This record gives sequence, structure tokens and C-alpha cells, in this order.
Amino acid sequence: MRILVTNDDGIDSTGLHVLARHLVPLGDVVIVAPDREYSGFGAALGTLHTMEPSVQRETVEGVPEAWSVSAPPAMCVFFARLGVFGPVDLVVSGINPGINVGRAIYHSGTVGAALTARNGGMSGIAVSQSVIGGGVEGQGWDEMLIGQEWDTAAAVAASAAEGLMTDLPDEPVVVNINVPNCPIDEITGWRHAQVGTVPPRTIASASLVPREGYRNSFQVEMAWGDGGDLEPESDGGTVEDGAVAVTYLSRFLPETRTDMAPLEKHLGGLLGG
Repeated sequence: MRILVTNDDGIDSTGLHVLARHLVPLGDVVIVAPDREYSGFGAALGTLHTMEPSVQRETVEGVPEAWSVSAPPAMCVFFARLGVFGPVDLVVSGINPGINVGRAIYHSGTVGAALTARNGGMSGIAVSQSVIGGGVEGQGWDEMLIGQEWDTAAAVAASAAEGLMTDLPDEPVVVNINVPNCPIDEITGWRHAQVGTVPPRTIASASLVPREGYRNSFQVEMAWGDGGDLEPESDGGTVEDGAVAVTYLSRFLPETRTDMAPLEKHLGGLLGG
């Protein structure tokens, strides 16, 4: 069984290396990760008609094969689907510092890699871990990573991967796993969680600030909100409660609406029908 490991924090991320080493006993592991940080890129591939991606062989201790790619994580997985790095049975993405819960899953490059895997016929696991201060919109940066318990999230991800690999589903699945930042013996368990509406800490406001020395040019100044209580059954609330949150993410599906008559009337006036 061949496992591709990627992330959105770049090839040098400690979380990526720890995760890959925990997966090595389960099969043939290859790291294919961006050459720099692509947090917040979701499932973006980039501008295909202008990009000229380059691939560099890397060395990661304890991992037999590793590559960096000058492209977002979704493109790393896309190349894998095309066989650039050999056959792949499972994609595991992470460990992201900052839990990807609530609306953060729409923007997460960690989750985006797993979604892209499913689009390519492979199951994907996205694993993220809480950080000091809760992170902002699913992202945590250097000062939040002091004392990060990477091995806990890696052990959880490896256990989930081992179970999934015993009988891979015919219909590929995306498993979004969010792990508390604590020793594994302090975790209170795991449970299926609902996707919440907000992450633990959000961008609270944004405003335009004129750039000194420039005409009609501005910078956007953002302010972070304070952490708030999350619904206990939500993915974020589950992690706040000290448990691992597991969510199987569905595909985008059309919904039936009964309140779109004005829009449909206008389309009918233009196009008929």
C-alpha cells in the first residue's frame, strides 16, 4: 500500500515529518509537499497556463522518499493522480497547526489536498491539531507552536489510516480529523462531529489603511477576534472538550430551493422556458 503525505505548510514543516514517520510502518510512504507555505489555498491548483512547476528531491529523516513541488498541496496531489510519483492508494495531509473546523475547512489547503485526492479516485485523510490561542481561521504560526504535541496527532492519524487501509471503500472518502494539543493519554476519546459554522478564533474585522507615499493605495488591516464557546456537537466544540473530532466530508451537491422564483423568472425572460 502506497501512501502519499502532503501538507499546506511546506516541506520543512515539523508536523509533516512527524506524520510521515508515523505512517512508514504502514506501507510505502512518499512525501510530496509544497516547497513553501500555502496555508489558506484550499483546493486551488494555480494558474495552469502560466505556471511552470518544478520538483526537487528532498531528504527527510526516517522517510524513504520525499519531493517538494513549487505548487499548492492540491496540485501535489493532482500530479500524484497523474502518476508523476508512482501509484498512490491513500493521501494523508497534515499535520496542520491549527484545527480546520467550521468555515475554515472551505479555505484549508490541508483539507483541500484530501478533497483533491477524492476527486482523483483516492481516499484522503486531513489531520489538524489545536495550537496555543486557538489559531486564526484554521491557521497557527510560529509563536503558537511552543510545546506542540505533534506525536499525538500523528499517532491518531496513523491509527485512522491503518484502519482505513484494511478495507478501502469503493467510493473514496474524505476524513477530516482534528486533534487536541495534549499528550495522547489526556485525550478523552473521539466522536463523530458536525461541521460547525466558525473556527475557535476568527478574523473579527478588516479596514483599509492608506499607504504612506502612494496615491489611492491601501493596505488591509485585520484584527483577530477573541475565542468563543463553540457548540458541543460541532467539530471545534469536540476538540475544545478534549476529544478527537472525526468528520466525513460530503461532495458538493445541488440543493433544492423554493425561494428562487425572482431569479428564475428573470432567466426565463431572457432565455425562455
